[in-house]
Amino acid sequence: MRRLPALVAVTALAGMGLVGCSASAASSCPTPTDSSIASVVDASGDFGSAPTVSVRSPFVPSQAGTQTLIEGDGQRITTENQLAFVDVTVLDATTGAQVIATQYPSDVASATPIVRLTQAIPSLSPMLKCVAEGSRVAVALPGDQLGAQGAQALGINEGDSAIFVFDVRKVFLPAADGADQYNADSGMPSVVRAPDGTPGVVMPAGDAPTQERSQTIEEGDGETVTADSSVIIHLQGVAWGAKTTFASTWKNGAPGQARVSGLPPALASALEGQTVGSQVLVVVPADQTDQDQQILKAPAGSALVYVVDILGTVG
Repeated sequence: MRRLPALVAVTALAGMGLVGCSASAASSCPTPTDSSIASVVDASGDFGSAPTVSVRSPFVPSQAGTQTLIEGDGQRITTENQLAFVDVTVLDATTGAQVIATQYPSDVASATPIVRLTQAIPSLSPMLKCVAEGSRVAVALPGDQLGAQGAQALGINEGDSAIFVFDVRKVFLPAADGADQYNADSGMPSVVRAPDGTPGVVMPAGDAPTQERSQTIEEGDGETVTADSSVIIHLQGVAWGAKTTFASTWKNGAPGQARVSGLPPALASALEGQTVGSQVLVVVPADQTDQDQQILKAPAGSALVYVVDILGTVG
């Protein structure tokens, strides 16, 4: 049995740079289900521990399908680039042999970002739509949807089908989902949002503030962020008066992860005490951006504006 290859990693913010619906909304966010999988796939064992998986082989699915084996009640996967940590066991459907398994660590923060599989096997993404945190799901992919790249990544013959059994350990918000807040401060930028949550910054007339300032644009109801928190965030950074961003996790398609205390001082100060689900606007005066230049490759000689969505914490 081989271990899952490190095809793609979630990049920490300090490294580059940067790199929907609730469980109660299951009826409006249906998972694509194929009940026939349940009759040929068995996965015994507790959620979060390596299951014993067997498949009645040879199993040649005619189409891709998903079957929920354990129903979770947490945050759901609703967008393609949403970050989720999973463990997975993969079988060659033709032979019934197990070919790959992740490590099923007790620490959820050490589980595998799902992007490691979905970037190599894009057809997995729609099969996991609307799956909730805490769920165990079996996914069957026929050989024509697995593709040559997927077969190579899994170490099975091209054209063979595969069975995946996912334990969805942690799902993060796709974007801030808190309540809009009223801010009376003048001289601050305003934030507009695209339907997917991508923020845009509208600059006010006049000069940038000469002191560090922050506003809570949306206030979430999740756990409180501390200086020691390892946070999952979306971040948009733009120089005062500029029309293009110098840093954007939204452009890269995946959020970033960072310890709050390791962020530039103004960002760290603005995030500490905030809650998961919040969106925060931060302005850093031009003469206080040394750390931003080093850590986030911010331009020198200009005040900086950040919009930060707090999507969750790890550990």
